[in-house]
Formats: sequence, C-alpha cells, structure tokens
Amino acid sequence: MTSRTSHAPATFDASPPSDRRRWFALAIVMTAAFMDLVDVTIVNIAIPSIQRDTGASFGQIQWITAGYALAFAAGLITGGRLGDIHGRKRIFLIGVAGFTAASALCGFAGSPEMLVASRILQGATAALMVPQVLSIVHATFPAHERGKVFGLFGAIVGLGAVSGPLLGALLTEGDLFGLGWRPIFLINLPVGIAALVLGRTYILESRAPKALRLDLVGVALVTVALLMLFYPLTRGRELDWPLWGYALMAGALVVLAVLVAYERRKTVRDGSPLIELSLFRVKSFSAGIAVQLTFGIALGIFFLVWTLYLQYGLGWSALHAGLTGVPFSVAVSVAAGISVQKLVPRFGRKVLQGGALIMASGVLQYLWEAGRYGAGISSWQMAPPLVVMGVGMGLIVAPLTDAVLSDVPREHSGSASGLVNTTMQMGNALGLGLVSVVFFGVIDEPLAPAAVGPAFVSAFENALGWVAGVLGAIFLVMFALPSRGAGHGEGVVAGEAADDVHREAEEKVTVPAG
Repeated sequence: MTSRTSHAPATFDASPPSDRRRWFALAIVMTAAFMDLVDVTIVNIAIPSIQRDTGASFGQIQWITAGYALAFAAGLITGGRLGDIHGRKRIFLIGVAGFTAASALCGFAGSPEMLVASRILQGATAALMVPQVLSIVHATFPAHERGKVFGLFGAIVGLGAVSGPLLGALLTEGDLFGLGWRPIFLINLPVGIAALVLGRTYILESRAPKALRLDLVGVALVTVALLMLFYPLTRGRELDWPLWGYALMAGALVVLAVLVAYERRKTVRDGSPLIELSLFRVKSFSAGIAVQLTFGIALGIFFLVWTLYLQYGLGWSALHAGLTGVPFSVAVSVAAGISVQKLVPRFGRKVLQGGALIMASGVLQYLWEAGRYGAGISSWQMAPPLVVMGVGMGLIVAPLTDAVLSDVPREHSGSASGLVNTTMQMGNALGLGLVSVVFFGVIDEPLAPAAVGPAFVSAFENALGWVAGVLGAIFLVMFALPSRGAGHGEGVVAGEAADDVHREAEEKVTVPAG
C-alpha cells in the first residue's frame, strides 16, 4: 500500500539492497540517538555551575533533571505510534527540530523557571525523535543486515552512557566564550541542524501499511499512568517518600489495567490501538522487554551511585570522574560491535547470559577493590573492573535490541520501539528509586564534613552488591529469551529475507517526487 503525501510522492520498495543512502540515513538517526543519550547525563555534571549562575533552588535543580525524564518517559509510546501513523521520517524530523529549538532555549535561559520549562519541552520532543530511530532501522534494513546495524546501535548506547559526564565536564570547566554551563545545551544546535538538513535528503519515509488513527484515549491513559509512576520515583527521596507517593504508584497500576482493557476493546473495534497488545504474544518481544526492564534497574542504580562515589566519596573533580569512565565506554563499544555480528549467530542467547555474568563479575571485582583501597583508590586501579563491566554490558545491549525487535511486524515497529524505550526508562526510574534504599539508606544523617567521603564510599560498596544481585536476576530472566534469535543460522536468514520481500511488497515508502 502506498502512503499518501501532499506532494504526489514517488513510491519505492523499502530499503532496496542497492540503495547506499540508507547507510547515510543510519548515521543521521544514530547521531540523533547519541545526542539524546548524552543529554540525559550531561546535565548532572553541570548542576553546581547552573545553581551558582542562576540562583536556582534545590527543588528547581531537581526539576531540571526530573522534568526532562518525566516528559520523555510519558511521551515515548505516543511518539512511536505517531511515527507509524504519520510517517517515521516526518515525526523524526519534527522531533529533531523541536529538540534543537528546546536546546537553544535551555542554553539561553535567563532564569531557573525558563530552564525547567525548556527541559520539559526538550524531553517531550526527544520522545518524538527517539522512537523513530529503531523504527527507521527496522523499516529500512532487511533482516540479514539488522544484526550489523543493531551492533552499531549498541556501540552508540555504550558511548552515550559515559560520554555525557565527560563531555559535560569538558564544556563546563572549559568555560567556552565565558558561557559557563550553557555550551552543554548549545552544542546540540549544529548537530540538530545538520541532522535536519541531511535527514530530509537521505532518510526514506515509511509508515504502517494500513491506515491508523491516533488513539487519544490511550494517549491520555498511558501518559497519566506513567506520570503517576515516575513522579514519585523521581522525587520520592527528596520529599521523604510521602504517603501520597505510594498511593500514586498504586493508582498507576490501576490505570495501566484500565489501559489494557481499553486497548483490547479498541483493537476489536477499529484495529487502531495506541499499544499493539499482540506484540506481547511474540515470545522474543515479551521476554526481551522483561530483560530490558531488569537491565534498566541495574543501570539506573549503578550510574548514579558511581557519580556520587567519585565526586562526593572520593572528592574528584568532574573532569577526573569523566575521564575515569573512558575504559568502560571503549569496552562497551568494542564488545557491542562484535557481539551481534560474530558471537550471537554462533551462540545465541548464551552471549547475553554470558554478558550478564561477565558484568556481574566486574561489579564484584570493583566491590573488592573499593573495599581494599578505600578513599585512596586511583583511576588506574578502577580500569580493570570497568573494562570487564563494559565488555559484559556490550554483550547485552546490542543483542538485546535485536532480540526484542527481530520478530516484530514492520507495521508495528514504531509502537514496539516506543515500548522498548519506555521499558528502559521504567527500569532506570525504578533503579533511581532504589538508590534511596541501597545507597542513601545506609548513610547516617546528618554527616560532619569529614565523614561525608567515608560514608559515601561505604554506601557505594553496599550499592554494588545490589547491582551484582540484579545482574544475577537478569541472567535467570534471560532463559525466557529464544535460544536462537532471529537471523542466527543461514536457513533463518534466508527465510527472513524472503519475509522481507513480502513485507516490502505490502509496505512501501514514499519520497517526494523530484
């Protein structure tokens, strides 16, 4: 079926093998994904500078980070479905334009209130942009090429995970043009503009092959449910876990149950739900979502407590802390690059399970070194466990994305991508909520200035034990994944390639004529 545009589009088969420009399109969407990943973490390093410059209160500082996360999480599923309905290229470019404009507003914000509002807008537009990345990959590349592509995506995730703090430290401490913290947002402007210009040329349009309508009731229900869940998790510790926070989280489960019931009726009535519940009947998708959620919890705990440990426990500068993460970033990128292409085709699910065990062993090694060297530990002593952890994470992130989306029908790739990203955000939020228990819960307050460092070091060791435990749980959950993912083995690849031909006959992509 050919989608309609207002410019008499010419129609092409999706991702023709000879079309090299899909690789340019990949570079563009991956750059946008990296921009978002970095932006999530880059702000944390600059918080002291922002507070000094703007006079922001503690509550406003919290909302500078929480506002982005809440708007991003609440809009991901809707953003993915909008791409299915109105075109993934179109929604991606709208998201990039909005994200770039919001970054400019953040960079030029004259007050804490304006910065908070701009960050909320930035999160909302990221929710339009990010789900289209995996959707465009899924709709553009045939099955036999997706392993390579998801390997690249995993490498980008690894780089983004720790590049934010390093880049934030360099930009903030460098004080470019006397702008202080503002370049952490303004750096998005040239990147966003380039993505807009090149994206219009190189990204092919694609959408669901049958006409869909946006499920506004579903949008309202999922947004309310996610806000009820994420707001208490994001702000609970600062507000001393009030009773209404627990009530909101319990209420979120009720709203989610109502959402599922409504989406079932919507599917029967007109076949245009916000969330395609049939996806959860796909074993690889439902199992992968469970792993994604659990993995997000581990990452949510580790990266926050690690930052607190380095800067408050050890008293290191932002730049010192950022540089310490380089071995981890390199290890993630290298392992992710080879896992899908070389290891998964041979060993299947065992690669992901091996990654969980390797990462857990790195955490335990880090725990041993932190206890042995205490506050005198150096970056060089941290490098070996960080490399082991990075290798383990790299063996998980790229194959996991492939496993979750491998059997998803193309017409639902936007919805599936939104669910994947939302699940990871939910895991991160749960992990951040657990930080108040596994990290701050073991710190006696108030602390004398001299006691802050040792207390944070001890709390970090306690949190590492929990991270290792969560990784052990991930290893067990991974048994629910198919032992051999899609695309592993020549027969499967040939079968999926044939399926791609049939799908591409049904789903066309549109490019404006001329």
